[in-house]
Order: sequence, then C-alpha cells, then structure tokens
Amino acid sequence: MSRNVSVNSESVNYAQSISVGPHKLQSDEPPAVGGKDAGPNAQELLMASLGACATITVQMYAERHQWPLKGVGANLSHSRVLAQNPGVSGAAIGTVDQLNMEISFTGDLSEEQRNRLFEIANRCPIHRLLTSQVQIHSRLLAPSSPALVNPPNQALPQSGPR
Repeated sequence: MSRNVSVNSESVNYAQSISVGPHKLQSDEPPAVGGKDAGPNAQELLMASLGACATITVQMYAERHQWPLKGVGANLSHSRVLAQNPGVSGAAIGTVDQLNMEISFTGDLSEEQRNRLFEIANRCPIHRLLTSQVQIHSRLLAPSSPALVNPPNQALPQSGPR
C-alpha cells in the first residue's frame, strides 16, 4: 500500500520538508540557484528513487531464487542528450532528458545470473513508471492555514471523474 507524501516549504528559500508516513526528509536547491543545499534537489530524489527501487527489486528476486547475491550498487546521473527522433519524442528543441544508471553486483554469481539480475533491475516499478505514459492530476485547494493544507499521515481525498 502506498503512503501519501506531504511536501511543505520552509522559511529558507527553497528548502522543502517531506513527510512519508513516519519518515522525514528534506529537499533543497544548490546555492548556485538560490538554495542552501540543505538536501538533495527534486531531480536527485527522483534518481535516488529509481536506484533504490532497482536495487531492492534485484535483492528480492535473488532472495526468491536463493542466488548468492551479497550486495547491489547503483550509480545514477542525469544529462540532456540529442533526441534520436525529435518528432516522435515530442522534444521541441531536439533534446531529451536521459537518466544513466550503472548497476553492480557482488557475490558468487554466474554470468547468466548477473545478466538476469540486470534485466530485473530494468523492470523495477519505478523504471516502469518513468518509461510509461504518466498522468498527473493536480487540483488547487482552497486557502487555509499552511499547517492544515496536508497534515502528515492524513490521506488525501481521491479525485475522480466529475
């Protein structure tokens, strides 16, 4: 079951407080763009999500198959690259965002097992989410006290067809 995520701005420029169930995180922007670098920026959090999902998915798969996986590592980066086919990708200026993920495995694994784990990493739920057509439904809430806009651990009402 997915928990709601609550994000609220801090009094310091771009710092954001993030709550996910009992967990607290912070996001910010680097000083070069006016932040205080009090936490990873949103793009870095997205890459962390992909890396965490890929490595956890691999661990679960290896555990189910009783493979001797001892550890998984993922290094991620972001770049803008020329679109191979700008008309098809929808890229207006001929570039697209590219996430680069390098994965490593430790343990006494065969080449076949390593290749299979690599395939599994690229099928994790976040990878599938990022490579699918995603719909984001946003709505503006009525003004209220900032502390009550989205209290942590409170479910948001589900919006549906009207």
